Parts: sequence; structure tokens; C-alpha cells
Amino acid sequence: MVAALRAAADAGELHRVTRPGEVDTVLDTLMATDWVVYTRDCLEHTPTVVDYLARYTRRIAITNARILAVDDEHVTLRCRDYRDRGRHRALELQGTEFVRRFLLHVLPKGLMRVRHYGFLANRCRREKLARIRAALAAPAPEPRDPELQGGAVIPHVCPRCRRPAMRVTAAIAPQYGPRPPEARRRPH
Repeated sequence: MVAALRAAADAGELHRVTRPGEVDTVLDTLMATDWVVYTRDCLEHTPTVVDYLARYTRRIAITNARILAVDDEHVTLRCRDYRDRGRHRALELQGTEFVRRFLLHVLPKGLMRVRHYGFLANRCRREKLARIRAALAAPAPEPRDPELQGGAVIPHVCPRCRRPAMRVTAAIAPQYGPRPPEARRRPH
């Protein structure tokens, strides 16, 4: 990789490099440090690795529903105890420890979440998925409802019979705010 970077710099392909010899100086400094990459083979635990990574592709670090209580010094949240067959339990943390753990999930400047990158990015998802399907010779998915063909969108479809017969008679706004203490406790 270092040789490829030096060759690209010599060929003028690195457009952000403006001073002659800048790449050599930076690479010489970096190569003075021994870079040891430690990796472990995880092929026998592939489903576990996929599950772990999947949590970070589209979810946030913690949802409001998992926070059970907050006071001046502590945050109590619901979590899974994987040592106890994945059972839910309440975890009480100091406020500073909660913030420290939360900030571990904040990406550094310049990095993107998987869901905002590559063929999953919103601005190019439709076009890229069409190209991927063409390359794989995979057919485009059919509309879920035959009545939706031609781009017509039926706003209220019955979830049971899939017919456009539902009528909205009222909308009930969710109740936000502090929950009563008996609603916060969950049986184990």
C-alpha cells in the first residue's frame, strides 16, 4: 500500500498533495512505527458477528423506551444480560458513566454510518439497487399488492385482507411524558 501511495504521488494522482515530497515525509513518519494488526478468525461464529454488526447499521445507540428512570445522579436503563440467556434486566449507571458509554457510539468526524454509505445511501439507493439487480440478473421485487401496479398508492390498506377498505375515523396522539411508577416496572 505504501508503494502504491508513493507511485500515485509521483504520478500526480493525489490531488490533495500540493508540496513535493509531502507524501514521502508523512509515510516515512508513519512507517517508523511498527503497525501490528491483530485479527481473530471468527468464521465459526459468523451469525454472532452478523448480528452484532447489524445492530449498528440502522439502529441508534439507545432508544428512549429503554431508559427507565433518570434522577440527578443515576440513569436506569433496560438491557439484555447475554450471560443469563438474554433476559432483560435493569442497569443503573452513574450519569457520567452513561454519557461516556453513549459517546462511544458517536462516530468521529468524517466517518459515516453504514446506512448512509454506498448502495444504502438514500440519494442513490434506487439507482444502485437497479444496477445490482441487473448485474446479478435478479428480477425487481413485485409490488406487495396487485392494486398498487402503475404507481398508484392506496393510503389505507387493511393489514388482514390487504384491500383498500380501511377508513381512518380518528387519530389518537401518543401520550408522552413521565410514566407512572407502576408502568415503569416490568416483570422479569
